[in-house]
Amino acid sequence: MTATPAYHAGSRALQDRFDTRRLADRLDEKFLARPIIDAVDREFIERMDMFFLATADADGRPQCSYKGGDPGFVRVLDERTVAFPNYDGNGMYLSMGNLLANAHVGMLFIDLVSARPSRLRLNGIASIDERDELIAHYRGAQFVVRVRATEVFPNCPRYIHRMALVERSRFVPRADREPPIPEWKRSDWACDVLPANDPAGRRPVDPDAAGPDASVVRGED
Repeated sequence: MTATPAYHAGSRALQDRFDTRRLADRLDEKFLARPIIDAVDREFIERMDMFFLATADADGRPQCSYKGGDPGFVRVLDERTVAFPNYDGNGMYLSMGNLLANAHVGMLFIDLVSARPSRLRLNGIASIDERDELIAHYRGAQFVVRVRATEVFPNCPRYIHRMALVERSRFVPRADREPPIPEWKRSDWACDVLPANDPAGRRPVDPDAAGPDASVVRGED
């Protein structure tokens, strides 16, 4: 199978405008031409507790979503494959629905808390499986997403702001307790249209969760 060129006409036009074609070709030669998750990449990915997922539908309309979990929730299965769980969200399935229409995805991992912040990009082809053998390892996951890497490369870290972790989300499913119920699921506009098996119909609400504002809820997927 012929490899897809790293750069299209738009990229080349800007590279030529700003005289970066030689640099871009060197980066392609050094990183993009060999889409391998090496040992350093693996250590980086598996200690991250979040990443940003870029998808597009069949017409190219994009979505970009935040995915969070405990460190290691993204697993490196081999030098070309990663996997991560999909947890309960707002039910819109904007990003995950895109995967069924257009399997091409981009994953951006950023380390914001280390003394030397860094980031890694992984582009690839995604698939969804509700019966994936990894589902047993992800408490509360609806299904598992696997991504076959087509590009793996670092990004210049110079513009990354260094931050501090205050608290990991209480809503990430964990083996020692049930996650709290978000308050918005009990709001008048949502409570009568929840899935039949939604835990919100059986357990008390968490008053500290996101409120019923639709703009807050819309950001979950």
